[in-house]
Amino acid sequence: MLKKLIIMIIILLSVQVYAQNKPIQIALFAPVQIFSEEVAITGVRWNILYGKNSSVTGLDFGLVNRTTEKKSVGVQFGIMGFADRGWTGWQNNFVNVTRNEFKGLQFGFLNYAEDANGVMIGIINYARRLYGLQIGLFNLIEQGGVAPVLPIVNWAF
Repeated sequence: MLKKLIIMIIILLSVQVYAQNKPIQIALFAPVQIFSEEVAITGVRWNILYGKNSSVTGLDFGLVNRTTEKKSVGVQFGIMGFADRGWTGWQNNFVNVTRNEFKGLQFGFLNYAEDANGVMIGIINYARRLYGLQIGLFNLIEQGGVAPVLPIVNWAF
């Protein structure tokens, strides 16, 4: 798994990046970070306390991770992860919050997605709309699903 992650990072860093995208970001807390909040990151972003950028494509890790203006793609690790315009990939935070569209795997204590397509694994899982599976103690699907609320597992296909 680690080998695949390292290969993915190398590939992402070697991709030709557009002028507004930057290959690396280090943030103490927004706005104290290398590049401004409006910049998209294609590569690796390390948020020591709190990082905020328009989007991330690649690896996003730190205490609090936030993307604001475009859908992000990749892997996110931390205490809290917020994707205001959507996320595709794996969110692995204690708290995962994805507004708009989420595709992939959310793993954490609390998982939230407005429009989810994939798997949510946590203690509390909430989706407004879901095409996929929820595994946890409290699983809520607002629209659709086998039942609106179920313990252990809930799904909508």
